[in-house]
Amino acid sequence: MQAVILNSPGGLENIRLEHLPDPGKPGYGQIRVALHATSLNFHDLLVASGAVPTADQRILMADGAGIVEEAGEGVSEFRPGDRVVSTFFPQWSDGTPFESVGDFRLTPGDGCDGFAAEYVIRPASHFTLAPEHWSHAEAATLTTSGLTAWRALVVDAKLKAGDTVLTLGTGGVSVTALQIAKSMGAKVIATSSSDEKLARMEELGADYLINYRINAQWGKTVQDITNGRGADVVVELGGPGTLAQSIEAVSIGGHIALIGVLTGTEGIVPTAALMAKQANLKGLIVGSRRMQQDLVRAMNQTGIRPVISDQFYGLSSLGKAFQHMAGKKHFGKITVEW
Repeated sequence: MQAVILNSPGGLENIRLEHLPDPGKPGYGQIRVALHATSLNFHDLLVASGAVPTADQRILMADGAGIVEEAGEGVSEFRPGDRVVSTFFPQWSDGTPFESVGDFRLTPGDGCDGFAAEYVIRPASHFTLAPEHWSHAEAATLTTSGLTAWRALVVDAKLKAGDTVLTLGTGGVSVTALQIAKSMGAKVIATSSSDEKLARMEELGADYLINYRINAQWGKTVQDITNGRGADVVVELGGPGTLAQSIEAVSIGGHIALIGVLTGTEGIVPTAALMAKQANLKGLIVGSRRMQQDLVRAMNQTGIRPVISDQFYGLSSLGKAFQHMAGKKHFGKITVEW
């Protein structure tokens, strides 16, 4: 089979398409999946670029979607022909996070081989069903960014109709968060440094738009938009460079979902302002298999479809897809399909 591997020490120039042995037949509790798509996430970019070291000749990518070809003995959840999508933390089936979820040792494409391959054999519990009528490329967006947005809004923030959600940027998490929030009856304030991308967020249902490159004090603008109440939920992807404005923007007793660190991994937190807001600041990394199953049911019910970049990439051009991602010109999700 063909697979895309990363040669040590990492770097986009060290991504290679290789021929590897077919994985064979599934054992007890396993399924064999013919993979057809993956989607790119910031975490994948960190691994591919060498910023996050991994083993030599690691098969890349945390997200994978495809079709079950064969189910081993003891598997009752899936059967041949089922369309499935991978899980980010295959060891986290349900409940609260535990020790091995605190790092990426068992995360595909990082601590173990990922899904940039034509076939895999994995325990059945490493997959869920894909949403009905979604393409493989659409389904592949669910594993990381889709589930992150769902957990931030629904699981952790307990989003309800009438709430106001503030999203930062126009990547996969923010776009999906906008779609989920609107489907649940919330108002959405979207931010970006690009008026063109803001226009696309408006087309998807954003109620208010802020260009943070022009308006550096966007936290106060959010307060003005909401008549001094603030945003009930903030989808915070910037990290230290944006956190102070997010705290300014959040409502009293509101929720800030700290998802990304695009502006760095350390910085000053205005703790007095956070205390005064009595807001909940919670970090999160993706979610459990149970959360993903709930998300799939919600997608089937709402009819939401992911927003995918209009530039096509095949398995052999994964390196070019990462270059596109690094250029930060895309809107929504970059996917690779084969």
